[in-house]
Amino acid sequence: MKQIDIAIVGGGPAGLTAAIYAARERLNTVVIDEYAGGQILQADIVDNYPALPSITGEELGEAFRSHAEEKGAEFLECAVTAIEKNGDSFALKVFDGVEESDLQAKSVIYAAGCQHRHLNIPGEERLTGHGVSYCASCDAAFYPDKAVAVIGGGNTALAEALLLSRVAKNVYLIHRRDTFRASADIVETVRNTENIQLIMDTIPLEITGEQSVETLQLQHKITGKQFTLLVDGIFVAVGMLPDTKVISHLADIDEGGYVIADETGVTSCAGLFAAGDIRTKQFRQVVTAAADGANCVKSAEQYLQKR
Repeated sequence: MKQIDIAIVGGGPAGLTAAIYAARERLNTVVIDEYAGGQILQADIVDNYPALPSITGEELGEAFRSHAEEKGAEFLECAVTAIEKNGDSFALKVFDGVEESDLQAKSVIYAAGCQHRHLNIPGEERLTGHGVSYCASCDAAFYPDKAVAVIGGGNTALAEALLLSRVAKNVYLIHRRDTFRASADIVETVRNTENIQLIMDTIPLEITGEQSVETLQLQHKITGKQFTLLVDGIFVAVGMLPDTKVISHLADIDEGGYVIADETGVTSCAGLFAAGDIRTKQFRQVVTAAADGANCVKSAEQYLQKR
């Protein structure tokens, strides 16, 4: 079995940047992901990536992949189901949707990203795809002149509300605290958007509907009063869960499930490097993910030279 120098798990900005840098160094590299591009493909507009203002997420994600392909990076459209360390090497099990196979790698850059956190309330799972969504840029077009709710209080939730405000008639922004965790500029924009109504100190209890979403049951945390919103769609934006299950037995993980690693990407497991949203960091953005990918290749090079 051919052993590759670097197996990059994850095809988002972190993984694709790593692929670009690794390919430039003529390292035998494979990017493993079911579809390269990552969650950036779901973003409507990316307005903070240097030199590319107002580029769509799809355009930016495709540009990352095209650059990696031009440099000679290889891609394997599979899910990674297991990673084990055997001596100085790593054994990866990958699944292409039909059958499972094995790969051997001298080092691994893990950049699998995060998954959407769910509310875990009645009706959410049953109505996902039928009015419950986790991506406004994917599904906003289905709600022209309709009423929708966004649940969350961070930058993502407020950005989703603003996007939906350009399509929907009414947008209810529901947050369980009395203040937002988002940046001041986006909070100000939301507060000044006429068709966004803020509902604070409130938690969701249940989503109802027969074939699609019809109502959202809510409760005010302070008064305990329960009330109902008539909505056509519900957008959940309450955070992310790092996808670190397949490496949790190899590297140190913090209480939030993130891989403990600094800007070098070096983890507690020699030869395993962490990049992007899955590692402990202050700021999770495309630009910091790209930086992680480049740093991880540098760290992997140093590891391979010593090995």
